[in-house]
Amino acid sequence: MSRKQPKDGGGGAGRSVAATFNSNTKGGAMIMKSVSIFLASGRRASAQSRDPAGNGPSSAHQPRADSHSKDQNSTGTARTAISRDNRRILARMDELNGKLNPKMLEMYKRRTHFSKVEVEALCKIYRKLVANASMNSKALAASNPGVIAKAGSSMDGIDRSVFRELLHSTFDIVTEETLMERIFCAWEKGYEGLPIRLEGWLMGLSTFLKGSQAEKTAFCFRVYDLNSDGFITKDEMFALLRNCLIKQPQDEDPDEGVKDLVEIALRKLDMDKDGKISFQDYQEAIAEEPLLLEAFGQCLPSDRATMSFLSTLQAQEDSN
Repeated sequence: MSRKQPKDGGGGAGRSVAATFNSNTKGGAMIMKSVSIFLASGRRASAQSRDPAGNGPSSAHQPRADSHSKDQNSTGTARTAISRDNRRILARMDELNGKLNPKMLEMYKRRTHFSKVEVEALCKIYRKLVANASMNSKALAASNPGVIAKAGSSMDGIDRSVFRELLHSTFDIVTEETLMERIFCAWEKGYEGLPIRLEGWLMGLSTFLKGSQAEKTAFCFRVYDLNSDGFITKDEMFALLRNCLIKQPQDEDPDEGVKDLVEIALRKLDMDKDGKISFQDYQEAIAEEPLLLEAFGQCLPSDRATMSFLSTLQAQEDSN
């Protein structure tokens, strides 16, 4: 009985984000291609966002609607015609699509472990991923008459298919479907199973890439608590461990080996010996032995993948 090996041999971890976002599947390649474009043009995009004339998407200056508006250019004239309510709606749409004004950038800088430039870079990646996922959806609908493209899909956020590509190709996480789904559901606490919005994208990556031991412990526990009842039970441990292992020809009953692993896990993690693992049990056990953090399957990026992703964001910061 042995652990499943990553299909890609783990080679994606050492590459830059620009390379690792490319997928072997046609749909995945289309989704990830735009991230390479973003990385290649990061300096130009950043310079435009700081345009002192206020023409960039993050500019906080809006032309006033008054009697002299006739002398303004066509863009300014169009903006003066937008009502206050419409501007509020557009601001919300911009936020969902990854466009942030300086005040929002500062807020996310305080709430995450990222610098302001890193937040800007992550917002642009988010925007590209969502926009290209929408294009793929429409292309699929065009090529398959029976499929209807979801209206307004560009506003839905990062869905499961895009998220899986990110985990596999960028963060070096190759695991079975059950655990992959749990990582997606645990990513944004309070919005289980819904597409990941901009705030959830930033907050989740903050824990995923730069989180403290306490933050990563809480995240992993949410992943392993399959029914979200506050405990990791024997049945949940069995399901997680069974899916992580493959049967060898000499194994007559592989489930017996999984049951042995469950008992070993309980001895290590069930601190109060009540037959299940509470969050407090898990916290105490991880504090004593950090290597037990991912005892029931990989749900955090490898060190190499983390360093590769962060070095790319750092390069964006250094170029500005």
